[in-house]
Amino acid sequence: MATARTYLDHNATTPMRSEARAAMLTALERCGAPSSIHGDGRAMRKLVETARHDVAALVGAPARNVVFCSSATEANNLALCLDWQRGRAAPLGRAAVSAVEHASVLSGGRIPADRLALLPVDARGMVDLAGASALLERWRAEGIAGLVSVMLANNETGVLQPVAALAERVHAAGGILHCDAAQAAGKIPLDIRDLGVDLITISSHKLGGPLGAGALVMASEALHLPNPLLRGGGQERGWRAGTENVPAIAGFGAAAAAAARDLTADAERCRALLAVLEEGVRAIAPEAVIFGEGAPRLPNTLCFAEPGIAAETALIALDLEGISVSSGSACSSGKVKVSHVLTAMGVPPDLAACALRVSLGRETLAEEVEFFVAVWTRLRKSLHDRKQHRAA
Repeated sequence: MATARTYLDHNATTPMRSEARAAMLTALERCGAPSSIHGDGRAMRKLVETARHDVAALVGAPARNVVFCSSATEANNLALCLDWQRGRAAPLGRAAVSAVEHASVLSGGRIPADRLALLPVDARGMVDLAGASALLERWRAEGIAGLVSVMLANNETGVLQPVAALAERVHAAGGILHCDAAQAAGKIPLDIRDLGVDLITISSHKLGGPLGAGALVMASEALHLPNPLLRGGGQERGWRAGTENVPAIAGFGAAAAAAARDLTADAERCRALLAVLEEGVRAIAPEAVIFGEGAPRLPNTLCFAEPGIAAETALIALDLEGISVSSGSACSSGKVKVSHVLTAMGVPPDLAACALRVSLGRETLAEEVEFFVAVWTRLRKSLHDRKQHRAA
């Protein structure tokens, strides 16, 4: 019999909602390509369009402006292109992304490296609006319009970016703003009009849907991209070729509808539990550093470090206790590297190497938070003692 585990890594992925599972099963029981005109095809198309409506409603956009992709990473790569057109506006000549973006944005998509700039962040992890404004003014003085991409919520620290304020500056300079909201959707209220962004990315599995689905949502039909990432058939109105993954899309839509329905209650629960968690960590170790402290943050995310306890060692110890959390580092192929997010915030490498991320979800229980605090109380002492013994 499997041993129950305490799952506190919801920013990596979160358990599938029952509504999403039911929607996927309905789609899996049917046969038909959603582009076919016969009855079976139309039945599958209806599932896709229902999901499109529900995903659009989650971010306050028209359903016709939702483009389904295989992931948020693909949606980001679709967005990161200088070929975007909006009416008769000047073509885009430059791009900028924040220094704390997800790797799929930092890679620059299809933007040449010599046209891509990094926007710095302050010690809290928030984009420097003055620096961004200066860059936009330089572009405007050169007669250049730009594409800017800044996430709404950081996946490691939970820090929320001043996206609406940045949107005003980008649009004043004639540019286009893309926002990766994969970590924010389903956790905080999200409206593409209030944010003022032109393009927004969301992810299915971050809000209780299945893996393998994401979406790029446009604020206006005036936006046009003559060179989409995937070309072939006319699926997704020509934005993204390839037969749609109907079961995953159906699950995505059902999860989006459920997330919108439960958003306020889920956020309040997580916020209360996070306060208990943060208070517990501080009580155990007053010297612990909480990253993003003083900045607005997601209601479910705590990224902290206790100096002298390497995250890699702590993760293994916690895993052996049945607790799943992440480090505040980038993990690839089992290798842990110092977080580029914490580095951009000016965190010293030795402290960044100690960062742990605990992220809660709608299923998280108070008992699980208390269990983490109790286990961490014991483990940190053991890890400190072990380090001191080796030093001796």
